Amino acid sequence: MIGLAYLAALLVSLGGLALLDRAHRLAFWSDWRRSALCVGIGVVAFLAWDGAGLALGIFARGDSPHMTGLLLAPELPVEEAFFLALLCYLALLAWRWFERTAEGREQAR
Repeated sequence: MIGLAYLAALLVSLGGLALLDRAHRLAFWSDWRRSALCVGIGVVAFLAWDGAGLALGIFARGDSPHMTGLLLAPELPVEEAFFLALLCYLALLAWRWFERTAEGREQAR
């Protein structure tokens, strides 16, 4: 059960971001197609980056009892894809939040 701890933490974090997104209609609850494309492109790009780093010997998987041990590719744990999705989703929400607050300031002038 401890092998699922990191994946569970990532899923809980993604769920928390989804709740914030829903409450403020920032990304997926505003335009789900554009948001899915944005997050998807980011995840694919970062997975390609990871693949290049692994192929060049720059990155290594490392061992942890908190990870599932499931791999997407040699030395690429499944948790990495969820972490990258979390990273891209968080960046998208932050961008949309700052964009919205800047628009609000402009309208207040």
